[in-house]
Amino acid sequence: MRERIRKILVTGGCGFIGSAFVRIATSKGYRVVVIDKLTYAGDLARLKGVSPKYKFYKTDICDKAKVEKIFVVEKPSIVINFAAETHVDRSILDSGIFLESNLMGSQALLDIINKYEIRKFIQISTDEVYGEIIRGRFLESSPLRPNSPYAASKAAADLLISSYMRTYGFPALIVRPCNNYGPWQYPEKLIPLSILKIIKGDKIPLYGDGKNVRQWLYVDDCARGIVELMEKGSIGEIYNLSGAEELKNIEVLKIILRILNCSDSLIQFVKDRPGHDKRYSLNSQKISKLGFKPRVSFRKGIENTVNWCLEHKTWLLSKWKDIAPLYK
Repeated sequence: MRERIRKILVTGGCGFIGSAFVRIATSKGYRVVVIDKLTYAGDLARLKGVSPKYKFYKTDICDKAKVEKIFVVEKPSIVINFAAETHVDRSILDSGIFLESNLMGSQALLDIINKYEIRKFIQISTDEVYGEIIRGRFLESSPLRPNSPYAASKAAADLLISSYMRTYGFPALIVRPCNNYGPWQYPEKLIPLSILKIIKGDKIPLYGDGKNVRQWLYVDDCARGIVELMEKGSIGEIYNLSGAEELKNIEVLKIILRILNCSDSLIQFVKDRPGHDKRYSLNSQKISKLGFKPRVSFRKGIENTVNWCLEHKTWLLSKWKDIAPLYK
């Protein structure tokens, strides 16, 4: 199929996962067009290494007129929607922007794309749409029971896309990744925040008892999985995308502290997040049958991430002013 993909339009391509996808797609020779609003979490620096290999538009996906002009000019055959507000804590403080970006932004893209012929639309969703699961693993057919405004906005977008597939024959598929980590992650998330706090000499805030469980997937593995679905995934399907390793949040912090030769006394337990899901876990056999398998173990990935953060302390520290109000 690869030779039949003329051009890929990537929304949110300056974000954490979107930029990893752009780097990998361009390395494989694909022509890539990036749309990004460049909110606080977007950064063109993530694409510096591939700057001659993609075309960039600073645009909000909610602006239908501007996005449609880009679509007419660029004529992509694949559209991948990474554009989203993603931080649960921020969604608890103000859900409005999450509904605007994650739901209405998706709706704007669907309406524009529905006017034209494309091969495939890929929606990047999240494992959080399923809610929590204490035992077992979620299948793609599991019911949606989101427990945060962020998760609800992503679940709503998933349902809207499913309705377009049924009503209009819209050529979409949905990807639900687990927690990603790796270089260039904005430091409001657990892993880079913890490393930044250690760099600053501060205590690391940890919600509740720290025993919430997550699956972890190195960001480049996630991006490779999405490339796999772009090339081989079936229209109308949903695919879970996860790593095999599950860890409690406190275990993740202790691994980071060991790598940096720091004491566990740096961990500071704080009041739990409202509605904090206890455990996420995905069954990803469906994408495995297409040949996808994560390459990077958590131990190797976290070492890479810690080393990258130490080498990019200036970048991390420059983001602190935007996230400090969340961690007073």
